[in-house]
Formats: sequence, structure tokens, C-alpha cells
Amino acid sequence: MNGNMLGRCIAGLVVAALSAIALAQAPVEISFYYPVAVGGPITRIVDALAADFEKDNPGIKVKPIYSGTYQDSITKALTAVKGGDPPTTAVLLSTDMYTLIDEDAVMPFDGYLKTPEDQAWLKGFYPAFMENSQTGGKTWGIPFQRSTIVLYWNKEMFKEAGLDPNKAPATWKEMVEFGQKLTKRDASGKVTQWGVQIPSSGFPYWLFQGLTTENGVQLMNLAGTETYYDKAEVVEALQYWVDLAAKYKVHPEGIVDWGTTPKDFFERKMAMMWTTTGNLTNVKNNAKFDFGVAMLPANKRRGSPTGGGNFYMFKQAKPEQQAAAMKFIKWITSPGRAAQWGIDTGYVAVRPDAWETAAMKKYVADFPAAAVARDQLQYAVAELSTHDNQRVTKALNDGLQAALTGTKSSTQAMADAQREADRLLRSYRK
Repeated sequence: MNGNMLGRCIAGLVVAALSAIALAQAPVEISFYYPVAVGGPITRIVDALAADFEKDNPGIKVKPIYSGTYQDSITKALTAVKGGDPPTTAVLLSTDMYTLIDEDAVMPFDGYLKTPEDQAWLKGFYPAFMENSQTGGKTWGIPFQRSTIVLYWNKEMFKEAGLDPNKAPATWKEMVEFGQKLTKRDASGKVTQWGVQIPSSGFPYWLFQGLTTENGVQLMNLAGTETYYDKAEVVEALQYWVDLAAKYKVHPEGIVDWGTTPKDFFERKMAMMWTTTGNLTNVKNNAKFDFGVAMLPANKRRGSPTGGGNFYMFKQAKPEQQAAAMKFIKWITSPGRAAQWGIDTGYVAVRPDAWETAAMKKYVADFPAAAVARDQLQYAVAELSTHDNQRVTKALNDGLQAALTGTKSSTQAMADAQREADRLLRSYRK
């Protein structure tokens, strides 16, 4: 071999070696579906978190993909799974757990939770949030942006109506009584200010579960194979919701829009609203009046379903992507970041130790309303979640809207919803 050939050979080996080193050092890229479902500058916050994580972990690149509503996000995720190109991880509704398992789209996290430190981290989440995250002895979801329903009220309107501005209704009966004092009509009888609004588009089943929980009844079993839509206590809860408009005249008739309810509150169209604590920062930034936040009023008991999104890990991702995603999920749910996420968005910080951080303690001291959803967790129940969840939930939503628009009685609406749920769930019962 002459000198030139030897030189070219050595050069080729050096290039190959450098390429191999570069390849070995190429960052692992993880794609991350994130649903934008609640108002506010959340995409900027998520982008900043991804950038901060990359600074701390230069070997990993996080690519957030903003996937629309929760409904859009699950559809896009399952379409991507079928096309062989799913995200590495995604924030999807905690109630999507059974659907994702049944579609063989996700894997449990347990394989990545081997050490005592890992187990301690997992046990550090609020138990109420883990009810929609675990099944069959396995952990399928990691709580991230979780919520409960809370009641917001306009303190100025309370004062004008002769009510104590610092006292929210504690019971269903009080909510009606307060609502009657707060509902205003003009000379022609047209309502200019409603007492209360409970949204019935978007997530009607979730708002309704606030009422059923307070009436002492669950909508499903823990295995996700049965629903109880036609139980007497469920029908009673629906009748109360219908009666707020039809009988007591303190609530708009028909369907109340989920998306515009906070705007109606800001524009003083109503005095009390039920919505997610995920709207807390939105309300804090946009309400030009003094407002309060309270746990939902009780009937037989207090209570709210939990809500919101979990992280899921997709099965088709490469092992190195899954390991990187696990690192990202642990990083973003650490106490300090969980606290900051709660402060920035209004979602409930998902771990008790997040509430012990200096930043969160100061925030709660300055803005006590931030702790209401956390304090309500002791009364919280798992959000409605079953196999074939979207269709089983749709059966309930259709029934609720039929009753609220007056096309069916509460009893008939729930009987029809239960019949449809039974049909859909029959094959999952062993």
C-alpha cells in the first residue's frame, strides 16, 4: 500500500470514527403532544419548560407538539399510533387511560420505576389523582395538569344583593337561595344578571359528576366496566340541575357554553360559576372585580371529581426515547416545577411536597384561593372513566343535554344513557 493510499485509508477511518462519536452524541429527540384546552399563555410556559430541561439535559431534545383540545389530542395520538409514528409521550385526559390500554398504544411506567427513590417519587402524588392513573396493579399515567371543579363568585354582586361577600353557598339549598337574590331582571322581565352558570357543553359529564358526587353516588365502578347512570341519586342530581333553570329561574335555560363561561363571568353576566381550577390564573388576570373561590356546595356530602391530564408513554417509541421521556416527566413533576406550574396555570400542584416549597407558600399566603382545590382533594373522587370511554361518556352527555333542553325528562334521559352504556360495555365484563 503506497503512502497516498495509506493516508486516504487512515483519513477514512478517522472520519468514520468521528461520525460514530457524533452519532453516539446526537441528542435523543422525544416528541411530546400537549393539549391546549384552557385559556392563557400556556404554550409559552411549555416551550420555556422544554428549553430549561434541554439546558439541564443536553443529550435530550424535547419537541412539544400542540395538538388542540383534549379530544383532538387523543384522536391525533391514536391516528399516529396506527400510522406507526406516535409521540414518545403525551398529556392526555386521565380518563383516556382505558382507551389507550385497549388500543395497545401505551405502556405502564412500572418498568422504569425500579429503585426505592423511584417508588418514593411515585408515592409522592396525591392519592386522589392516582385513582385515574392506575389499574390492574400498574401505573399507566403520571399526574401533571390536574384539577377539580370549584365555584367562583363575584363579591361585588354578593354585596349588592345583601349577601356576605366573603361567604359562598355551602349547600345546594343555599346556592338556590343566593341565586334568587343574585338574578336580576329589567322592566320587561328579561334577565340581565344570572345567579349561577354550570357549563353543559364541552365537559357536561364532568360538571354533572360534581352534582352526583355531592348527592352521594358514583357514576361507574373502578374497573371501568359498569356505569350507574339510572340510579335514583343520579336522576335526582340531574333534576336539581334542570330545576335551577326551569323551577328556580336562577340559571340560563338550555346549553351553557364551556368556553364562554369565564368570559360571561368577567363581563358580569352572572354572579357564580362552576368551572375548572385550571381557569384560576385566567380569572385572577382578567376579573376586574373582587372574586372568591370555594369548594362546590354540598348536598349529602361535599365533593368534586378530579380532572385534567396525565403523562402517558407510547409503546412504539424506542427504549432510549422512553428512558429520556421518563427523565423529562420526573423533572417536570419535581416539587419546585410542579409548584411553579400550579402558580402559572391555576392547575392543582399534583404533589403535597410542591405545596411546601417557598414559592408556593408565598403564593398561597398572597392568594389564598389557590389552596381551595387542594383542600377539596380530601373529598374528591375519580373522574368518570370506562372502557370505550368516549362513547360511554357521550351517552351520558347526550342524556344530560336532552334533559337540560327539555326534550326528555331526567328519568328518561338517564335510562336511555344507561341502556346505551350497557350495550357498549357488555363485551368488557368477564
